[in-house]
Amino acid sequence: MGSQLQYAEYFAARAGLTTDVEAVLYDRRSSFQRITVLQTPAFGRMLLLDGAVMVTEWDEFIYHEMLVHPALFLIPEPRRVAVIGGGDGGAVREILRHPTIEHVDLVEIDPDVIAVAREFLPTISAALEDARVHIYHRDGAEFVAEAPAACYDAIIVDAPDPIGIASGLFSQHFYAHCCRVLRSEGVCVLQSGSPLHSLYRQALPRIQRLLRELFPVVAIYLAPIPTYPAVLWSFTLASSRWDPLQDFELQAALERYRLLRGSLRYYTPYLHRAAFALPAFVTELLSRDACAS
Repeated sequence: MGSQLQYAEYFAARAGLTTDVEAVLYDRRSSFQRITVLQTPAFGRMLLLDGAVMVTEWDEFIYHEMLVHPALFLIPEPRRVAVIGGGDGGAVREILRHPTIEHVDLVEIDPDVIAVAREFLPTISAALEDARVHIYHRDGAEFVAEAPAACYDAIIVDAPDPIGIASGLFSQHFYAHCCRVLRSEGVCVLQSGSPLHSLYRQALPRIQRLLRELFPVVAIYLAPIPTYPAVLWSFTLASSRWDPLQDFELQAALERYRLLRGSLRYYTPYLHRAAFALPAFVTELLSRDACAS
């Protein structure tokens, strides 16, 4: 006998993700959004914000490892990192695997997201208890605008869709302040949606264009996130110093990889270069936008 409850998230005409739901563990509206945690047979626990999948226990390691490690492996000794969004704690967990990290500022506007993650997603959120992690319940764009110049080695923007409360994290004003608060050899990285999704296809070239006005190096890379809309997901890396291909030294990365705290399940130094090799349709999408601008 099948489950009587189901969850579905569509990215096109009734095309998307569907799963049975064994239990609704949490479902309440915060001051900012509706937060839901579902127990599912295939994906384990799922965190939803306003009905959209943010993270699942089954495949979160792909997203969080690919959000964090391509950037941090470019920086010789990353010490201070800011995470904008990311209240589930997964990005913080991956950052703290690097033994040189001394300080992480996590800026999550909704305190209920962190509280829910701590209660229902302990394998993802456990790193939030580390003494090096400083949590701020503030608007991320305002936090970065008020931060002192050249104070971070990396900024990880773990924001949801470029609409609603996160829209300010996809603006040139925000990117300009990210550039300002990064050290000269710093790296900024953000999730930039799926190039197969109609909404994100419009946002991805715009993000690249805005960042190119501020950073000499802007590069897009990809990873499959099975429970995200359209599966194929993009990340955008920007730096004033480091090129993720030309400046990536495989042997040095392998040495650092062996020193990480805990083992990774997706990212490897061998995968690093491959992730930046873009399919033809993504290259065409980006080049078409560049010609039109």
